[in-house]
Amino acid sequence: MLNAGDTAWVLVSAALVMLMTPGLAFFYGGMVRAKSVLNMLMMNFIALAVVGVLWTLYGFSMAFGNDAFGGLLGNFDLAGLSGTVGKLAGFAVAASDTAPAVAWPGPDALPVLAFVMFQLMFAVITPALISGAIADRAKFWGWTLFVAIWVTIVYFPVAHWVFSFDGFLGAQNVGGWIANKLKALDFAGGTAVHINAGAAGLALAIVLGRRKGWPKDTGRPHNVPFVLLGASLLWFGWYGFNAGSSLAANDIAAVAFTNTTVATAAAVLGWLLVEQLKFGKPTTLGAASGAVGGLVAITPAAGFVSPVGAIAIGVVAGALCALAVGLKYRFGFDDSLDVVGVHLVGGLVGTLLIGFFGTKSVNAAGADGLFYGGGLGQLGKQALAAGVVLGYSFVLSFLIGWVIKKAGGFRVSVEDEVGGIDEAQHAESAYDFTGMGGGLGHPTTFPVKSATATKLEETKA
Repeated sequence: MLNAGDTAWVLVSAALVMLMTPGLAFFYGGMVRAKSVLNMLMMNFIALAVVGVLWTLYGFSMAFGNDAFGGLLGNFDLAGLSGTVGKLAGFAVAASDTAPAVAWPGPDALPVLAFVMFQLMFAVITPALISGAIADRAKFWGWTLFVAIWVTIVYFPVAHWVFSFDGFLGAQNVGGWIANKLKALDFAGGTAVHINAGAAGLALAIVLGRRKGWPKDTGRPHNVPFVLLGASLLWFGWYGFNAGSSLAANDIAAVAFTNTTVATAAAVLGWLLVEQLKFGKPTTLGAASGAVGGLVAITPAAGFVSPVGAIAIGVVAGALCALAVGLKYRFGFDDSLDVVGVHLVGGLVGTLLIGFFGTKSVNAAGADGLFYGGGLGQLGKQALAAGVVLGYSFVLSFLIGWVIKKAGGFRVSVEDEVGGIDEAQHAESAYDFTGMGGGLGHPTTFPVKSATATKLEETKA
């Protein structure tokens, strides 16, 4: 039967995960130049609009509909959310069926639409994460087109592989191959979200190329308090991301909540210690980045490891992510805001370390890792899942980005990049440096002048 408490928890968790996208916008927005901050905020915000519509029309059906292609993709029976109103997840969809179809996520059922909205927020933030890799140089509508195509052919199928469990939406419902055949563990999205987004970010950074002047001019963060505010909002929202993935207000939710807290705290310490050893000083930017790295790493493991295991994962992730952000200089790819170093590396760390720290004493639905007598079997499964998702996302993201760029719709001109992408793409500026009021005004209401033209006029006056 329907459990009101579980339903309330899942809906609140969905709202918390929704908050993560504007939180991410502030986190990224503080790290870019002052003349690029609005573009970065908009690149995140537009994901809510685009993915929200596509998820309703066909995305949920592709991800969670009955499997149609050998564990690779759901069918379109649930397109437009057909047949979901008034139905329960965890029970057979047919109105005549009253017995639970599967034990997961528990003996009680959820309204299907509560689950739809919870999973929507995962689908929204995943492409938003990618945006940090191409900050300062992407056309807004080119990015919007990329998001629409990418979620359709990359995220929705991968979500089916990882999140769609047999029987969840009905006794005959068949899910994805990673969840049900390979049985790799991913509690809340280490593969489907973070490895997926990190690989796509790497691909786009290569396709769009370096920013003007990089690496000599790396673009200093224009507002570090924004970065810390964004990281704090992400940490807060991440409780919905991880603890909400229990899909019930139960002991596993409490474990995931606890592990999210302690792993993130440990990751902050791990990152700052690396900074102290390398540069002699801990930084605010490092603390914020370390927190996000810890959140990323604990995501796949949150419901499968003990709190001590979570601390170990956090420390390792914080230190390795801090070291990994330097890889872009070694290999020459301009990952503007370290999506690869934080999300790809952090996602890999958390996914793989389940194979060491996983324990059935925490969650009977999990597996014992190497340190709990489970051998190397689960580690192999985790590695295979991570490798396949990484490769699939990288290749398709590269192709999508390359086609859009070749069509002239992705990279801004050098003049717009140097002059200010906010003004060029949105006819606005985030800050008024002249004391004349807010932004540049709506383009249909007030004539918009370039910064150069305005400077010439001021000189003549």
